[in-house]
Amino acid sequence: MKAIFDIDLIKKVHSNFPAKISKAKEVLNRPMTLSEKILYSHLYDNSDIQAHERGTAYVNFAPDRVAMQDATAQMALLQFMNAGRETTAVPSTVHCDHLIAAEVNAATDMAFAKSTNKEVYDFLESVSSKYGIGFWKPGAGIIHQVVLENYAFPGGMMVGTDSHTPNAGGMGMIAIGVGGADAVDVMAGMAWELKMPKLIGVKLTGKMNGWASPKDVILKLAGILTVKGGTNAIIEYFGEGTESISATGKATICNMGAEVGATTSVFPYDQKIAAYLTATGREEIAISANAIADCLQADTEVIASPEKYFDRIIEINLSELEPYINGPFTPDAAHTISEFAQFVKDNNFPQKMEVGLIGSCTNSSYQDMSRAASIARQAVEKNLTVKAEFIVNPGSEQVRYTAERDGVLSDFEQIGGVVMANACGPCIGQWNRKFDEPGRANSIVTSFNRNFAKRADGNPNTHAFVASPELTTALTIAGDLTFNPLTDTLTNNLGQQVKLDAPKGDELPQKGYAVEDAGYLAPAANGKDIEVKVATDSKRLQLLQPFAAWDGKDYTDLQLLIKAKGKCTTDHISMAGPWLKFRGHLENISDNLLMGAINVFNDQPNAVLNGLEGGYDKVSSVGKSYKAAGVGSVVIAEENYGEGSSREHAAMEPRFLNVKAIIAKSFARIHETNLKKQGVLGLTFADKADYDKVREDDKFSILGLTEFTPGKNLKVVLHHSDGTSESFEAVHTYNDLQIKWFAAGCALNFMD
Repeated sequence: MKAIFDIDLIKKVHSNFPAKISKAKEVLNRPMTLSEKILYSHLYDNSDIQAHERGTAYVNFAPDRVAMQDATAQMALLQFMNAGRETTAVPSTVHCDHLIAAEVNAATDMAFAKSTNKEVYDFLESVSSKYGIGFWKPGAGIIHQVVLENYAFPGGMMVGTDSHTPNAGGMGMIAIGVGGADAVDVMAGMAWELKMPKLIGVKLTGKMNGWASPKDVILKLAGILTVKGGTNAIIEYFGEGTESISATGKATICNMGAEVGATTSVFPYDQKIAAYLTATGREEIAISANAIADCLQADTEVIASPEKYFDRIIEINLSELEPYINGPFTPDAAHTISEFAQFVKDNNFPQKMEVGLIGSCTNSSYQDMSRAASIARQAVEKNLTVKAEFIVNPGSEQVRYTAERDGVLSDFEQIGGVVMANACGPCIGQWNRKFDEPGRANSIVTSFNRNFAKRADGNPNTHAFVASPELTTALTIAGDLTFNPLTDTLTNNLGQQVKLDAPKGDELPQKGYAVEDAGYLAPAANGKDIEVKVATDSKRLQLLQPFAAWDGKDYTDLQLLIKAKGKCTTDHISMAGPWLKFRGHLENISDNLLMGAINVFNDQPNAVLNGLEGGYDKVSSVGKSYKAAGVGSVVIAEENYGEGSSREHAAMEPRFLNVKAIIAKSFARIHETNLKKQGVLGLTFADKADYDKVREDDKFSILGLTEFTPGKNLKVVLHHSDGTSESFEAVHTYNDLQIKWFAAGCALNFMD
């Protein structure tokens, strides 16, 4: 395939890298971690370098490129159309991977997707061509695998409108998931703001063997850090153990760093990365990186005394690493395979494993497929009957084509596996699963990254567990969650007890990668005359109207929209699955607002009190009622509100329905930024116990906005229906620029 990466840009980054690092070291007066080297070399204004305090200072950066997947690209590009530019300021791409539902097989599902999503695909293709954006057609592959194969490069910095953008960290790149408004900033050539991350150093020693895989590194780490332990931090891997992990294995580990809330994750440049660059037709980049290889890793002093330079150190011995299975319902419930069977029995989870699913942006490389295929072949060779359904989603057309050529896909098909489209599919809720009894409790195992309730198939009683592709394949063969392939045997069709051998696979295809049509469309040389059409009566696309500016007054007489109980992810706030079709239509998608959140007052989803009219109704319906009456509202939430996807719809929908503030015990990083960008106040309880003070029929006042300044708490007054009132302090993290966004109504208004 003809090279599509930006070699001149990459060579420029590499040629300037040593001098920028040297200058930064003079200011910091100390050795630097790899993360710091990349961050400081990408400052928006490199003439004014200063030591930025981690976890506190807001810093302006200039990323090298932007990537967008089709579900989030719609809203991002609708916003970019209002930015007044003829082309993007940095190389950017759109990847059509989210809107393809898995139901029958690749051919059938692709044809259906192209038909039902034609309006959206045509919009994305035309707007991409007009503004100089590379377009990857439906079926080309999952955004992060395609970026890894074509665009990720050591020492670079990129943003992407998907929370798993850190996948590119496997190539030694700082890659950060953002909302669409952040992507617009970068595409418009403006400074991109980020709180300087803290640094978590993960030292890897030893070398993996047997059933252990790169996936098990991050599954173990998720158990250590939990879903919020990496918030506002970069996870940087170092130590001799990194050198034994393939580039795609490194990407798997970085990808799932999103599940611990990390800003991003990164590995040092090494010969595994160089080999992958060469295998994917980018030897020029490897040569360029080799010339500055010492700059593309942490300084030797950092490696020798990491405790002096990282905020936290975690050590993992790869030689002792055991396979993990995490879940259900949260990706940080980590258990080794040796303890998992007892965990299943103790909690009375459905022991029968009904479906195994491999692929997704986390585990869909050639190495992943070949290792899983080695297990599938054993089922045939050892006369085993596969007990569960098996679904495969290749990561890209290049991986799929190569895997088909090498017989990998036929290995899956011989045990009943169904190869779906090169797309996200079930991983993001695009799975038209057929249930004999809707709502029935059941268990599935996937090689995905997230396993929130209802995420894969919409069934709240599906217990989804996350494991490596090879372990998922083994459990599929057994059809039993308590099966441990390291120690247990299976009864084959001849009545014999047989044991599965440890997986084997190729890091890179022995015959090289191959592809006939990778699915890439270059933009027009001059898109000035290209018309972007959005039908006025479209149900799926809607041109954006600016949000109203703040009126300069404190908020008073706000209604409670919902007081959410427990975990409230972006899936709870703005559900995916069937709602993906409305990602380009703010009004229509707002009908799903907080429909998955549990109302603390009745333990029900999507049933909240209408404070104006009485009675209970859907969250969106109550929000519309308040908006029609000119009344603002408030959402109250618990820890890590907005965990999960980067989808800014979870911030734009409440803004559209006149929600003035989200007050939570804590926020996930991307979501807090998205709220700020869209003009919704993101506040946290100074005292988390104040959450308990909020009553169902309260009205709210938020005071201190007329003197809204960084570091100064706001005051929230609860007006109870019995005539009494209580107040509490609310903390915010707004800086001067973000306060200007708020005053303008949203960041895009301020940019205009």
